[in-house]
Amino acid sequence: MTTPAMAPRVQRWEASAADAGQRIDNFLLRRLKGVPRSVIYRILRSGEVRVNSGRVAPAYRLEAGDVVRVPPVRVAAERPAGTPEPGLVRRLADAVLHEDDRLIVVDKPSGVAVHGGSGLSLGVIEALRAMRPDERELELVHRLDRDTSGCLMLAKRRSALRLLHELQREGRIEKRYLALLAGRWERDRVDVDVPLRKNVLQGGERMVHVSADGKPAITRFRVLSRFADSTLVEARLVTGRTHQIRVHAAHLGTPVLGDPKYGDGAANARYRERGLRRLFLHAASLTVRWPGDEPPLRVSAPLDVTLQGILEGLETK
Repeated sequence: MTTPAMAPRVQRWEASAADAGQRIDNFLLRRLKGVPRSVIYRILRSGEVRVNSGRVAPAYRLEAGDVVRVPPVRVAAERPAGTPEPGLVRRLADAVLHEDDRLIVVDKPSGVAVHGGSGLSLGVIEALRAMRPDERELELVHRLDRDTSGCLMLAKRRSALRLLHELQREGRIEKRYLALLAGRWERDRVDVDVPLRKNVLQGGERMVHVSADGKPAITRFRVLSRFADSTLVEARLVTGRTHQIRVHAAHLGTPVLGDPKYGDGAANARYRERGLRRLFLHAASLTVRWPGDEPPLRVSAPLDVTLQGILEGLETK
């Protein structure tokens, strides 16, 4: 029997010391389970969410003792634990780019986590396991940021996972990304060799910083198109650190457009008016160079309609 959704009502919470430093949007995403992200951001933008009786932006960071008031929002009826949303199942069923007896490559949608946890609903790996109950050894080979779209590899067997990890360590898996950066580059190629250090802030938010005592990180950028106030680049990862492309692009003074963590707020606002409401970072292709005489596996994922439309609306320079 299906449990009916709870009737909507005004809710109030007082931020605890543990909540201090957490962004209000992340706080609400964790508290309002079953409410779509789009609804949460809509009530934030419209000012219906109040903190200490005042309006706040999604990036507002809570302080202990803040009183958060949320308007009535309808919460969907709970699904059985481990059951992926029907919409996610449909998207992933249509997103398989390549499959053989060793691995699956899917075109991960932006806004979908690769795995659940930290208050998130099921991610790609949990959804695929639920969709394919006979494939008990399905595992992620690597990860993509939640807001990054494109090629994501999953191994179908433990032996394949070990092999693919070995190939990654040996530099035999090549990953190329497309990114639209705020600002213009005059140089055609830029190699960034800058170490990165990961910090986890209070509230669980993960940030990465350039740091001399960080882990080595190398990104090779190549310009594809120049526009009036932005540059489309291809980024090739030599190492694979968390948020690497985003932090290296910001380090150069030309952050990825649509990036809420490391980006330029004014540039993001301009491009939001053009229709960009996500991070413009896409895992466009990957090449796996198998050992021995096997031919390389090459898989590519086209830009989605939204990102392609953004580019088509820009004037090349």
